[in-house]
Amino acid sequence: MYLVVIGWLYVVLMMAVAEASNTTGSVLGAIVTFFLYGLLPLGLVVYLMNTPHRKRAIRAREAAEEQARQAASAMPEAGGPEAHEARSGQPDAGGHAAGAAEPGSVTPVREEPRSL
Repeated sequence: MYLVVIGWLYVVLMMAVAEASNTTGSVLGAIVTFFLYGLLPLGLVVYLMNTPHRKRAIRAREAAEEQARQAASAMPEAGGPEAHEARSGQPDAGGHAAGAAEPGSVTPVREEPRSL
């Protein structure tokens, strides 16, 4: 695929050189020719041709993440509450009562009494 891309860029470069060296042509016309006939269409074609590769890479990454999650959930119960927290990803999922508030947490705000 990249051989075709390189070949097309060579052809477009030669078209741009011919545009710039022609007596009725200009350098600005050569630059526009190179971008409109070369870089923009080739960028689109390369992006579209690489779509299956990108999808395959995304699926592989998701499968690896799922496999890592399954391996983490299959760990044995040994190790106490720290191992359970590392496995579950949720600190209060152990089925026991929650502890005291963490230090440095936000204190509750009291409402002002209403005056009649």
